Amino acid sequence: MTLPGAPRINPSILAADFANMQAELARIATADYAHVDVMDNHFVPNLTFGPQMVERIQATSPIPLDVHLMITDPDRWAPGYAELGAASVTFHLEAAADPVALARRLRAIGARAGIAIKPGTAGEPLYDILDEFDQILVMTVEPGFGGQGFMPETMPKLRALHDEARRRGSDVWLQVDGGITDSTIAQAAAAGADTFVAGSAVYSADDVEAAVTGLRERARATTLES
Repeated sequence: MTLPGAPRINPSILAADFANMQAELARIATADYAHVDVMDNHFVPNLTFGPQMVERIQATSPIPLDVHLMITDPDRWAPGYAELGAASVTFHLEAAADPVALARRLRAIGARAGIAIKPGTAGEPLYDILDEFDQILVMTVEPGFGGQGFMPETMPKLRALHDEARRRGSDVWLQVDGGITDSTIAQAAAAGADTFVAGSAVYSADDVEAAVTGLRERARATTLES
């Protein structure tokens, strides 16, 4: 695991072999978090894990869980994932009725509170509530399926969020998810991201540990543009 402040690499297990999940989790033991995409086939057109599977993943993962909820009614369901022991629980701004209250509840349980926004959602509504969150996830693809291409048009929004967080003295983490590869991670790091979700780029590699290290070093070597 990297030191605080270093680029964080969170492999998405959406790209893993579900039939051999324990072994697949072991392969990413040198990463920072295991990124777990929970989809309900309603908020997004795909269906993945539920609480029982996440509980099993939590019990077998060698690294903390970074749970990303792509579900309706997270105000009701998100706290349950924190109660399962997930280190970080991220829900979507577009789905939450009261994002601040939900973030406070997640923190009270003991999880880091994250909020995600789709590519077409503006970042400005988050500016005044940055301190309520530990992480902001800027989706760099439309949520729902892995293996999509990176959307560079989301970078100005990411950069604006970075600049606003810096202006306010916030230490919120800025995460990107979607199409992150050895080439696109540099674009995201240059725009201010410090936490990177990578699925295919990690799990399709012949050497998973080397892929994680390579992504981390590529992000670390990228200087934020002025």
